[in-house]
Amino acid sequence: MQRDDGETVGYLDPVTSNYDVVVPRNILGQQIGEPSDYAVAEALVEDRGIGELMNLWMLDGQEAVVGDELTILEVSPDGIVLANALRVKALDSTQRIHIPWPDVSQRLTSVKRP
Repeated sequence: MQRDDGETVGYLDPVTSNYDVVVPRNILGQQIGEPSDYAVAEALVEDRGIGELMNLWMLDGQEAVVGDELTILEVSPDGIVLANALRVKALDSTQRIHIPWPDVSQRLTSVKRP
């Protein structure tokens, strides 16, 4: 799905062949709401936008440890590329982690800080 300004913000995964019921997915391909009618799901995807890509992330349910968080470097049909957030910020070399896109198995979890 694209907003009026052309920004790709996510997509709607059809549950029914006529799109009466769809699953809203963010730009990473993660489910962000329950299956619902098209208009409700579309509004949810548009509200999310791509801002969440700036979050810090953990992979495969790891504990959120300061210094181990990941940042997203790239999202494309070729996959999602991540790296250690602090090393990237410091312009230090760091290992790149590649996971498949879309992340329908929700391997990535946004780090929530108090």
